[in-house]
Amino acid sequence: MTANFPAEPPAEPTEAIEPGAPAPQTGAVWTLKEPRPPRKLVPSRLGIVLVAILAGSGLFVGGFTLGSHVASSPGTPAADDARFGSFWDVYSLIQSQYAGSPKPTKDQLVQGAIKGMLEILNDPWSYYQGPQDFSNSLQSVGGQATGIGVQVTLQPVDPNSTQSCQGIGNGCELAVVSPIPGSPAEAAGVLAGDVISAVDGTSLDGKTLDQATALIKGTVGTKVTITFLRGTATLNITITRAVFDQPEVSYKSFEDGQVGYFKVSGVNTVAATQFDAALKLALAAGQKDVILDLRGNLGGYVDSAEQIASEFIGSGPLVYQQDASGTTTEVDATAGGQATDPSIKVVVLVDGNTASAAEIISAALQARGRGVLIGSKTYGKGVVQEWLPLPDNFGGIHLTIARWLTPDHVWIQGKGLQPNIAVDSSSARAGQDPVLDAGLVKLGFAPLSTATPTPAASASPAASGSGGSSPTPAAATTPAAATTPAASPTPRPSPTAS
Repeated sequence: MTANFPAEPPAEPTEAIEPGAPAPQTGAVWTLKEPRPPRKLVPSRLGIVLVAILAGSGLFVGGFTLGSHVASSPGTPAADDARFGSFWDVYSLIQSQYAGSPKPTKDQLVQGAIKGMLEILNDPWSYYQGPQDFSNSLQSVGGQATGIGVQVTLQPVDPNSTQSCQGIGNGCELAVVSPIPGSPAEAAGVLAGDVISAVDGTSLDGKTLDQATALIKGTVGTKVTITFLRGTATLNITITRAVFDQPEVSYKSFEDGQVGYFKVSGVNTVAATQFDAALKLALAAGQKDVILDLRGNLGGYVDSAEQIASEFIGSGPLVYQQDASGTTTEVDATAGGQATDPSIKVVVLVDGNTASAAEIISAALQARGRGVLIGSKTYGKGVVQEWLPLPDNFGGIHLTIARWLTPDHVWIQGKGLQPNIAVDSSSARAGQDPVLDAGLVKLGFAPLSTATPTPAASASPAASGSGGSSPTPAAATTPAAATTPAASPTPRPSPTAS
């Protein structure tokens, strides 16, 4: 069976317009019972625009771009003096007369005011985060983590045992699944199969997986000495903790090397770079059939979504962005993608946790005729947030600044993308992946599972329906969270990144 893929329709490239920075404002400083807390004048601030969902924090972001904002002069604009008078009155009264305990600090009062302003928007994607949470979110959505860079799992000491391990000891051990490429652990010579028995001289016997990984993780730049068992040898290796790139893309081949399978877990600079390298390997091996698995991909940066989509689309619109004024900007593909030849056939695997920036990629490939979507309806998040760090280590805000539209000008918010071929995988047994099987069948190959997948009724590519099921990812994307291993279409225990 041969797959029939429409060629990419021709389109004239147009120049993408970057949104302009807001004009600076000036005004007088209010002074009431207490002088207004001084604020450092910041010449520019980095703004991050994102489309993704961060599991565990409830954050969805649709895409990510960078911009700079010119800070306004400190002080209340003259036109708002009367409005802010009451604010400063309350601030001063709490400082001078509040008799409760504990009394909030000045910083806590300001942070509470910022949080309240964003809560009044009644927008789940616009909110305030304190310094540590904001820093963690930036690192996580950027495809990075802090630690030594090993994926570990609990396993029975006896390889023939079927024991279920809940902790270390009593026949169970903490084993290295693999060191993460480019991590401190890899540089220190840690190998897959090494068993971790102690951290800084503290035995792991009797500890849970979370307790053990908490000992391994720590502050960037600090050292940790880990005792490894390797065969009959005991090794004490001292490793300096650092920030490292997570494995965001895994690549494997099916059908005797004819099909390239790419599991993309996030949409960020790391993912775009890793995907470009993996795709280069696949094409060099002569692979002309591509499976892009975006299931469970909660999104990330807008510009990274554009990079990945541009690997398959040579010119013309990928996405439209509509700002607060209603101005719509066309964002075009970047020329030079490796797989723009229409003879390279592409299927995209999606599900209800394919969200935001991952939906930008999916929508571009579907609407431009470069890919066939297979699976279930995607999440449906069509808005873009800016992440703006605040000065003086005050954390940062997430603010919805635009909506994004597909190349056919469809807004998918609350609707999602309907797959070209809908496949119900809810009753799949362990070891079966009917969505992957349907992708292989579409490309003209036999399914991997013993049973041929039964597609549900085909749906129109146009967005339809309402609502989207809330994603419940198995692993948080914070640096301390569990991560799934390099993608495999068959279920297996998820190791933890440390």
